[in-house]
This record gives sequence, structure tokens and C-alpha cells, in this order.
Amino acid sequence: MNLTGAGKVLLILFIAGLLGAGYYFLGPDPKKAITELTTKSPEGGPSASTTTESTASDEGSSSASSESSAEATSTAGAFSYTAPEPVDGKLKGVVELGASGFNSFVVNIDKDKNWKLEHAEFGNSMVIENMASDYDIRIGLKRYIGNMMDHGVSGKDIHFVVSSGALKAEVTGKIIKVLKDMGYMVNTVTPDQEGSLGLKCALPASFNDKGFFTDIGSGNTKIAWTEGGAIKTLETYGAKYYEKGVADDKVYEEVGAMSKQVPKSKREICFIIGGVPFDLAKEVRNGKERYTVLKAAEAYKLDKAKSKAGGNIYKAVADATGCKTFVFDWDANFTIGFLLGLK
Repeated sequence: MNLTGAGKVLLILFIAGLLGAGYYFLGPDPKKAITELTTKSPEGGPSASTTTESTASDEGSSSASSESSAEATSTAGAFSYTAPEPVDGKLKGVVELGASGFNSFVVNIDKDKNWKLEHAEFGNSMVIENMASDYDIRIGLKRYIGNMMDHGVSGKDIHFVVSSGALKAEVTGKIIKVLKDMGYMVNTVTPDQEGSLGLKCALPASFNDKGFFTDIGSGNTKIAWTEGGAIKTLETYGAKYYEKGVADDKVYEEVGAMSKQVPKSKREICFIIGGVPFDLAKEVRNGKERYTVLKAAEAYKLDKAKSKAGGNIYKAVADATGCKTFVFDWDANFTIGFLLGLK
């Protein structure tokens, strides 16, 4: 059968209509497709960015299910304290060069030293791991500083603080030199200063009479409390002690012996920070709360070397002091204590 041009067009339109009708009645549900599109998580879960929002995931990890005693498996309680908000504050930035990488913080601070964390990045090790030459370090640091300025911090209000643990790393000296060549003041701190600054940031003044402070870092652990208007600090093993072949029992005993120096009147509550406490707090955090009460040390099932070592330190502190309430502050860092001390 020979079709005219018009006939061919009509035939094509007819076939297209049949296909369209078939798809409408037999194809996928468009409402269901839209629902799947809008509810599916991005591949790999939340963004890999380490800002305070992304690290504030409220998903609990099943890997830390308790296999211990009833006392150890009791659920962590809530902590109702609310920190005062800054009024007419100013944005300041601080970068911590730690033993495991860079952490940076953008903080709003007012004249009364009330503060609020506005932005944070944790564990950025690119400067340490990926930069061999002075040029590579300079380019990487400029990019890092630029990111902080994008959050509203003036270049003159960005400070660099080297942790006491990082001072032992060979690459640290090179990074300090490059920063000074770029016109930045680099502040180094001793373990005692680090513990004192951490306490000023993490221990609320209203808890000075009944609480103490612990920072479990990679290179060392700091324990601090107030006494007679002064801050007392102690330093002991950090969570990477296993790299030096130190036995768990030896660390447990030494940390415990030091922890017993905390006055009994100060052992009601401990405000704790550090890399391993950060991981422990993630498992029990309620939404985006600032303060998370950790479970007892025995209630965590830890499988990584650093986590096990940090857990051993945590347990030693808890056993020696008898403290039952360890509160992790998601916003605190000793470098913020450094900012609070600036005029």
C-alpha cells in the first residue's frame, strides 16, 4: 500500500499516541518517582565536609553496641546546661596545627568573653601529608586561609596555634617557617598551657567547684582543674601511645595515678574533648546538641588501634576519679581558649 506524505504523518502520529497512552497506563508511577528522587540520600551519605553541621550527624552507630555489665550499658543521660550567647561579638579565626592535622574554627566572641562557634573543620591533614616543598605548603595554606576568610573573618584576625603534640613532628617546623614568611604569627604552647586553655574554653565557670577537664589528644592527654584561683594541669600519654610500643597496662596505671590528683570535690563531672572522645560522642549524640554525655568506657566496643588506646585512657581517668559523668563539648577546643585570652 502506497501512502501519501500526509498519510505517513497521520500514521506516525497514531503510533506515537498509542505509545504515549501505553506509557501513561502501564509505565512507572510519576508520584513514586518524584518521592524516590527527593528522599534518596546522596551517594556515600552526608557530605564529606567536616563543618560543624556535617559532623553533627544524629545517626547512632551500631558498632558500639554494649557487651558489658548493666552499669556500663546504661544509657547516657542528658545535660541541660546552655552556654550564654555573645552579644555584639566579633568574628575571629584560629587554626590548630595538631599532631594529626589541621583543625580550624571561626568563633564569635563578645567583650564579656561569651562565645559561639560559627564554623569548624576537623582533621584536615592535607598540609601535613601532601606538601613536600615550601611552595606546596604556601599554596595549600593560602587556600586554607582563604576558606576561613570566606566565612567572614578578617585576615588580621586569623591566628595559628601549634599544639604541644605537633611540636614533636618533623614537618611542623617547615610549616611554621612558611607561615611566618607569609606574615602570620605562629603561637606554640606547652602541654600545661594547652590544658589551661582547654579548661578555659570547655569548663563552664559554674562548674569550677565540682568539675574537671580532660583532653585526650593524639600526642598527649591533658587533665586540668581549678584550685585556689589557679589552674592545675597534668600531662600524660596520648591516644597514639601504641605507636611507641607502650603497653596498655602501663598507660592505664600512669593515667590513673595522675587522675587521682584531681581533688575529690572536683570529680562530680568531667568536661572532655579530643579525637577519641569525639568518636565516642558521635555514637550517642542526640540531634545537634552541643553537649553529649558519654557512655561508660566499658560500654563501647572499639576495634581501631587509636580508639582502643583512647578508650583505655578514658577508662583510666574514670576508674581513678570515680567520675560517672563525662560531657563532650562539640564546640570546644583549646585554641578557642587562646582566642578568649586575646584583647
